[in-house]
Amino acid sequence: MDLTLETRDVDGRTIVSVGGEIDVYTAPKLRETISDLVAAGHYQLIIDLQGVEFLDSTGLGVLVGGLKRVRAHDGSLELVCHQDRLLKIFRITGLAKVFVIHDSPETALASAGA
Repeated sequence: MDLTLETRDVDGRTIVSVGGEIDVYTAPKLRETISDLVAAGHYQLIIDLQGVEFLDSTGLGVLVGGLKRVRAHDGSLELVCHQDRLLKIFRITGLAKVFVIHDSPETALASAGA
């Protein structure tokens, strides 16, 4: 399966909707998208993983790398994820304590002012 990426700006934040599988073959595409956004001055990112069917350690590394990039600019990278199989990966790896994880893009956007 391939990886699809759709980017949109909402209320000063950038949402990257991801679909498909994030693995060793497709993760570089996500890494490049995040890098390009940060290089263009987008430091408030929301990565929407609702359409992701599979996520491996390479994908996790890309997300952690993206978080480091935006934090270097006092930014944030938050996730949207509600699938138990993906949430379990974040819990097992301890990344559930590193990332802010929301149930929907709407709750992620609402948290901006919180």
